[in-house]
Amino acid sequence: MIQTEGLTKKFDGLTAVNDLNIHVEKGEIYGFLGPNGAGKTTTIMLLLGMERPTAGRIKLFGKDLAENYFEIKRRIGVLSEFQFLYEDMTATEYLRFFADLYEVENPDRKINEVLSRIDLVDRQHELLSGYSKGMKQKLSMARALLHDPDLLILDEPQSSLDPYGIREIRDIIMEENMKGKTLFISSHILSEIERTCHRVGIIHHGVLLAEDDMTHLKQQVADEREIVIELEAYTDAIGKSLEELEFVKSVSNEGLQLTIKTSVDEDHRSDISRVISNNGGVVLSMVAEEISLEEAFVIITEQNLSLLTKEGQAS
Repeated sequence: MIQTEGLTKKFDGLTAVNDLNIHVEKGEIYGFLGPNGAGKTTTIMLLLGMERPTAGRIKLFGKDLAENYFEIKRRIGVLSEFQFLYEDMTATEYLRFFADLYEVENPDRKINEVLSRIDLVDRQHELLSGYSKGMKQKLSMARALLHDPDLLILDEPQSSLDPYGIREIRDIIMEENMKGKTLFISSHILSEIERTCHRVGIIHHGVLLAEDDMTHLKQQVADEREIVIELEAYTDAIGKSLEELEFVKSVSNEGLQLTIKTSVDEDHRSDISRVISNNGGVVLSMVAEEISLEEAFVIITEQNLSLLTKEGQAS
């Protein structure tokens, strides 16, 4: 669905994107992460054909973007980080304008549908100059959905939204994906990326540092998993048997609570539960404490920052 090969963009000697190779599958929700100035927005501008690459190529829907720009553009819905709306229009007029541009069938029905999804039907006849930032953000999402695109490219889709609005956009993202749509999302709200995305790519100084699904990405930076267990009763036999397991690194207990640190190669909870049961124990609760996407993001960027700095100094 999205494929870049050696994608590079330079501005007056500054390399904003450097030899970027990403691959997004059809029907996937892909999170594109990076600190401010990492190259995320430049990459999106390249994917949309709004900037031309210095080197490399971009393929969307299996076709070269440079050679099939107008055909490809009609199949993409875009929500940009900054909203520039026609503030002398109402929401209905604004969406009607874009419905005409994209030759949307049954525009009145479609406009009402997208306004309903973002909860703006009651405000559709008000001028956009009176809209809050959050309302403008939601209206921009409605515009992105209006022509039923196959690919949604969303830059900070939940920016300026209250908790209810964040949940609305999250639901729309999941609903569109259930329809088979592909979504490419750049966001600083990592908890939302963690809840919705299948895979993520992390970019820093224009370089792709990591690209993987959530589980494997976390395993790259975590060398152990902590499992906390509440028991009905604890015996030394339970603790000793757990310590003998090959994947267990340590076992400690405080009263009826066990804390076990294991390797991260796979989920060992069923094996642990079996050992406890074989030794006469009863598990009341078992929780695996995993590293968050935010923690993994910080570790990956910090680990690579010194390397990138050394490479820059050497060159």
